[in-house]
Amino acid sequence: MFLVLVESPTKSKTLKQFLGKNYQVIATMGHVRDLPKNKVGIDVENNFKPTYQVLDKAKPRIKEIKQEAEKADSIILAVDEDREGEAIAWHLKEVLNLKEAERIVFHEITKEAILKALKNPREIDVNLVNSQQTRRMLDRLVGYELSPFLWKKVTRGL
Repeated sequence: MFLVLVESPTKSKTLKQFLGKNYQVIATMGHVRDLPKNKVGIDVENNFKPTYQVLDKAKPRIKEIKQEAEKADSIILAVDEDREGEAIAWHLKEVLNLKEAERIVFHEITKEAILKALKNPREIDVNLVNSQQTRRMLDRLVGYELSPFLWKKVTRGL
């Protein structure tokens, strides 16, 4: 059995129709990990190393995915090809402790495009992952540093 992970329930339903009984398709429902809510989560003294945690909303989904992954012969990451999708694929690889990840991409949701993508897997694009991580860390660092300043100088809650 092959386990295919996609972002949305709509894609999940469509891919199930195309792929048949040898494929289990599960929607991740978007991001599964992020920086912690209650602190910066970035070690600026250690080369800006981020600390990630599984999102509360994603914990039940991750539990389900791990249970299905134990039964699977192969796990296929089929989330979007943009930097957010690539980051989701990387986070899934990390959370599931995958040594290698079979990553597929497609630009249209047709049976032909899906089957072609399955024949041409690629690795996770680390440049896109790094791009998303950098943007997220900048948002966090600027937000944590700038927000308190703005609250004092302009208005609370800005």
